[in-house]
Order: sequence, then structure tokens, then C-alpha cells
Amino acid sequence: MGIVVGFPRIGEHRELKKALESFWAGKSSEKELQQTAKDLRYKHWGYQKNLQYVSVNDFSLYDNMLDLAYMLGAIPQRFKKFDGLELYFGMARGFKESVACEMTKWFNTNYHYVVPELSAKDTYEINTLKIENEYKEAKSLNYKPKINLIGPFTFVALSKIVDDSSFEDVFENVKNAYLKLLDNLKNIDSSILIQFEEPIFVKGEDKRFFHKIKDVYNQIAKKGFKTIVITYFEHSIEATEILCQSEINGIGLDFLYGEKNLNSIQSIAKSNKTLYAGVIDGRNIWIADIDTKLKLLNQISEKIPKDRIVLSSSCSLLHTPFSKDSEDKMKKETLSWLSFTKEKIEELELLESVFKEGINPSNEIKYQQNKTINEQRKKYSKIGDISAQERLKKSIKTTREAPFEDRIKLQHKELSYPILPTTTIGSFPQTQELRTLRQDFKKSKISPEDYEKEIKNYIKECISFQEEVGLDILVHGEPERNDMVEYFGEQLNGFVFSQNGWVQSYGSRCVKPPIIYGDVSRPTPMTIKWATYAQSLTKKIVKGMLTGPVTILNWSFVRDDIHRSEVCKQIALGISDEINDLQNAGIKIIQVDEAAFKEGYPLRKENIKPYEKWALECFKISTSIAKAQTQIHTHMCYSEFNDIIKTIEELDADVISIETARSGNELLKIFAQVGYSHEVGPGVYDIHSPRIPSEEEIIKQIKLLLLVLPKEQLWINPDCGLKTRKWEEVKPALKNLVQAVKHIRESV
Repeated sequence: MGIVVGFPRIGEHRELKKALESFWAGKSSEKELQQTAKDLRYKHWGYQKNLQYVSVNDFSLYDNMLDLAYMLGAIPQRFKKFDGLELYFGMARGFKESVACEMTKWFNTNYHYVVPELSAKDTYEINTLKIENEYKEAKSLNYKPKINLIGPFTFVALSKIVDDSSFEDVFENVKNAYLKLLDNLKNIDSSILIQFEEPIFVKGEDKRFFHKIKDVYNQIAKKGFKTIVITYFEHSIEATEILCQSEINGIGLDFLYGEKNLNSIQSIAKSNKTLYAGVIDGRNIWIADIDTKLKLLNQISEKIPKDRIVLSSSCSLLHTPFSKDSEDKMKKETLSWLSFTKEKIEELELLESVFKEGINPSNEIKYQQNKTINEQRKKYSKIGDISAQERLKKSIKTTREAPFEDRIKLQHKELSYPILPTTTIGSFPQTQELRTLRQDFKKSKISPEDYEKEIKNYIKECISFQEEVGLDILVHGEPERNDMVEYFGEQLNGFVFSQNGWVQSYGSRCVKPPIIYGDVSRPTPMTIKWATYAQSLTKKIVKGMLTGPVTILNWSFVRDDIHRSEVCKQIALGISDEINDLQNAGIKIIQVDEAAFKEGYPLRKENIKPYEKWALECFKISTSIAKAQTQIHTHMCYSEFNDIIKTIEELDADVISIETARSGNELLKIFAQVGYSHEVGPGVYDIHSPRIPSEEEIIKQIKLLLLVLPKEQLWINPDCGLKTRKWEEVKPALKNLVQAVKHIRESV
């Protein structure tokens, strides 16, 4: 029997999302929220019932890093006056005058975690009630639970040290808190298996802590629990060699995204430890090829006995949708190629059976079905869009027609925007009325004419509000878009969409990634209609809004039969066509969002340069069609820029907007240090929190920015799009932003 590293928690029909948003809105009680959470846990354990263990503590009301900080008592000072869920959600979302903790991406996935804030001066009060209750719940249902815990090295390495404390001192403090937490768990069951997740190890040797791995895990193992350490998303050869010398019981490795983990098999064999072999894909949605998996497992079993190999998912299934059960609109052949969480568990059970027992009457039918589907998919992949394939073989332009120094002069003359120009990132609130409108249109409940009329009314209201509040560069608000990637995928060839393929992005925020199954091309313009309509309503400039090719790729489930770079280039050519149509239609500023550019970075240093090369090329394929006087903007989310600032320069976007509100001006300093010459729009307030920033707060933030970059180089905007916020939050926030800029302009 195998295991899964973790299970999705949002629910088959996004039950947790709905319960959270109802609770936050004051429409339901904490008791009702906790009951929904309990019901989901019970249901999710039911799907894992045939596995060796069910996962406990992988469920979270918001985020597992936040959960662990809460359990350890690692509470920032500004939140210590709160308790319970008010404290918990306050750390994630902000509360009254207390600014939320930062959020950033979980390695190179589209999942966001809440960044803990640590200091060596912290004193911790351990609270393991959550784990204890969930463990007892699972036991009461006769399941065999394993406890999931983010490992101490990953927890500290991904946290923010908020003062001058050394990493060494902070780690020792946290480690001691971990050991106390484990002591608490002894009270429920001394025979517990604890799965420590240490994905930080896949980034390679870290001088801050690698020398501690053996000693720390020996201390943990001496607590008497059955202990396994799992890594994922890449290979972890260096750490695995150390773990093999420790007293832990098992090691989990990702053999799909870390092929070099095969080089660790000999060491694991000698160590006599159990191998938890990650062979079912936890990050993509294609059906497993059982024959290919068997070849891999047989290679492993040449050195490690089968009874010491436990099959597992490559990582948590958090990153995959729940089930194909409600997908009844997709072509049956295409649907047969897909595998969501429920199906992956079935694949794991089938693979375990065939690997350990061979093909027999109990598994032969399912095995043959898997073989047939994979053969059909391979045949289809050879038949594609020949014109899209041929276009890649031709010479493709990748440089703008003039250098930035010349372009920006033309643009200032053409666009005439003031010092510290104000704008937004693109989207305005997606109201329930808008969502209902789009759904009704898709279901043919309303006519195209009525749909277009309502969308235009919303755009008109957005333009009117922006003019009224005094923003300099406007946007149309994106009311026609369900999602910044899905909207474009629906209009590009080579994409298909699930009805219920939701995955969690953060908290209650879910996304439904497109599925790229074939060659990509753009048959018709995608945004011209709405952009030109918005521009017709105002004399101010309205930005054209596009999603960049790298972000479309990184936020989709991508075909795995050709290299990702080839798929990305096909998307880039489609975006290039759209930019050309927009500028020819009179749109003078075009924003090509690359929110997920950094997200796609490989975790191992040795793999970064190849990725940067083709990702850069794809962005430049998209934007090099722009005329010198057409201003190209881009936007990036949640990025530490120190290690990619040279790459950002090479993007050659005229203006880049970035998320900085939760980090003051720290992220911006690297732009000044390298002498970055292009224009920059650092976010001056956090859109992930319902808090409305005051004019004084924004003035303070702008003054911090001006300490780093000159006023001539700065744009003023929110952190990100305003899609997830409510109008009653957006309107006063943007009014305060504009007033703050007016105040600053008078003094600079």
C-alpha cells in the first residue's frame, strides 16, 4: 500500500472556500466553519482508505506554514493582543491596523504560503491541539494516520528574520520549539509516524544549516516516533547522503521532477531505510504511464528490496484538482488522458499492485486500460497544428526597434504623463453580478447582445470612476475575464478546460488552470473589442491588458510530450499578434503581465540559465513587435529580485510594476543598486488584505520609495490587480492613493 504526501483541502466543490468567505463576511459562525472543515477531512480520508496511511495535519484553514507558526507560538508582536481565529486569520489577511504577514510562492508552484516572522528573542508557547484533534478523528474512524509536518529546516529557511538575529540563533530557538511540540504529541500515541517535509533540501547545499541535518534529525528520531523525511520538486542528493547516516526510518524522494535522485539509491540501500518513492505526479494532470513507472521502479528494486519501497505521490496532491467525476463536457478521449487527485490515488493503488504482485486477474483490466489510453495519447500527439509548428522554424524577431533610452523619450512626448503617474495593475472587482452574467452567457441564458451591453456598462463605470478619482493611466477593469490565464486560453487553439478543475492558490483563492494538450495558435484577436471600447470613453490613455507567455505556461497544466520552451514560444507568437493588433488599433500602452515569470525558475542553480534563456526569449518574441512609441509594461508578483535583476533588465519592458507593499522598500533597493534605468511601479498598498490604507500610510510608503529611486523613474500603483477586492474597499483606497500622490507632488 502506498501513501500520498498530502491531499487537497479546498474540497471537491470548493466547500472550504465558500465556508471561509461566509465566515469572514460574518454570515456564519466559527462552529459552522469548523464543521465544514471536519466534514472535508472525513471525506478526504475516505479516498485514502486503501493506502498505508491517511494524512493528518495536511488540512489547513488557510496555509500549513501559517499553521505551524501558530502551533509553535511564532506570533509577530503586532498580533499578540489577538487570539483564536482572529489571530490566525489576522496574520494571513491583516486585521485593523495590523498589517498581514508577507505571502510568497511555495517554491516554483502557484501556491502561496504565509511567511512566518522569526527572531532569536521569540519565546514560544506550543499548541498542538489541531494535530491532536485531527489524529484522534482519524483513529476514531479506524484509519491509520501519519502526521504531516513541515520540517524545521524548511520552516526557518522560508521564514523572515525580522531583526539582526543570526540564522544560527533563530534556528536553535525554533528547533527547541519543535522538540517540545514532539513531546506534546507523545501524549496521543507513541507509535506515530511523522512525515517531515523538507523541500528546501532540493535547492542544494546550504552552508547555514547542512551541517546540522544529521544531528537535528537524530534528536527528532530519539523522541521515539517513526520518522520519515520527504523532499520534492527536484533531487536532493546532498541532503539524502546525510539523512542516510541519521537514525530516521525512511526517506521520500521525487523521481519525476528529480531524476537524479536515482543516484541516491545505493546509499539508501546501504542505510537499510525505507524508500518512499515519489512516482505518481503531484504537479500535473496527465494519466500515469504504468509501464514507464514499472521500468523505473524495477530499476530501483535492483538495489532496494521491494518490501522496503513504498510508492507515493511525487509531492502533495494540493497542486492538482479533486476529481474528474463532474467533467461531462470535455471530449471523452481528451478526458481519458487526464488524472486528478482521486484518479491519482487509483493509479497509485494499481501501480503498487502490479509492482508488488505482477499482472493478475485483480489488476489486469485496469492495467490494460491504462496501456490503451497511453498508446492513444501518443498517437494523437504526433498529429498537431502544422502551421504552428512551421512558424517556430522561421526567423523570429526578439529585439525592439529602438533602445530604451530612445523609446522612453518618444513615449514621454507621446503619452505626456506627469511625475509619479498613477495607475492600477489591471483588474477591478469581480462582483457576484459579473460572475453570474458570465455564467448565464456561457449557458446561453442571455443573448450575446445583452451580455455585451452589461460588460460595456461595467467598463463605462470603471472608466468613469477612474476619471472621477483622478488616476492618470486607466484600465478597462477586465469584467469579461474569469481569470487572467483562462481568458486567453479559451481563445487560443491547443487549450482545453475543465469544469471543476480548481486548485488552491492561497487561502480561499482558487484557480482553474487551463490544460494545454496540443499546438498553440491565436485564431482571432482576443482583447481589441474591449480595449478600444474603453479608450473611446475617455481622452486619458487606457492600457491594453495581456497575460505574458511565460505566465500562461506556468499557470497551466502543460503537455508533457514536448519541451515546455516549445509550447511557450507558440504562446508568445500568439501574444505578439495581439500586441500588433492593439497598437494598430490606437492602444498606446500595453501591459504584458508576467506574474509567474520567477515562479517557473528551476530550484537547482545549475538549471537556471537554460530556463532564463528561453523564458526571456519568449517574452521578447511577444513584445518586440511593439513600435518604439508603444509603451510596454509588465507586472511581477511575489518575487525576490536580487538573483534575477539582470534578467529583468534583459526583458526590456519600459515599465515594470512589482509587489512591495508588505516589505517596505526592501525589494526595490536592488533596482537602485544595479542602476536599473527603466521605469518602475512598486506597489504602495497590499491588495491581498481587506484593509483600506489611509492617505498617510501611502504617503509614508511613497517617501520610502523615493529614498531608493528618483521621482522621474517611479509609477504609483497598488500591489496587484483588484479583482478579489470589493468596491467598498477599492474606491476609498484608490482615492487615498491619488490624494497621497498629489501631496507628494507638491513637495518634490
